[in-house]
Amino acid sequence: MSAVDELIAAALAARLKAHAPYSHFLVGAALEAGNGRVFTGCNVESASYGLTICAERTALFKAISDGVRGFRRIAVAAESPELTPPCGACRQVLRDHCDELEIILCNPRGETKVFLLSELYPHPFHDKMLS
Repeated sequence: MSAVDELIAAALAARLKAHAPYSHFLVGAALEAGNGRVFTGCNVESASYGLTICAERTALFKAISDGVRGFRRIAVAAESPELTPPCGACRQVLRDHCDELEIILCNPRGETKVFLLSELYPHPFHDKMLS
């Protein structure tokens, strides 16, 4: 099994751990660091919807809290009629920590599509704008 296949499998497995009692929309993510280590995350909903956290940010924050920086790719898994890309908030946070990143969208039916973060988020707000 290739590294990408393993990343997709990890995202699909993480999806099943989601806590989504309101939307019933289960999302899993698997983020691969530059050293090959993989961090998984799932969406966790709150009754106060604005407090919900997405799978992508969960995986990224787990990696950062373990002191890891520098990432290669992230797989995002959801079961929906269309492959599901990261939301705008996740795109921004991913951009904050990754100048570029391969994003693999996948689902349990074996469909995949690959993008670069810069394709999904071509004109980000970034740190150089803060000076």
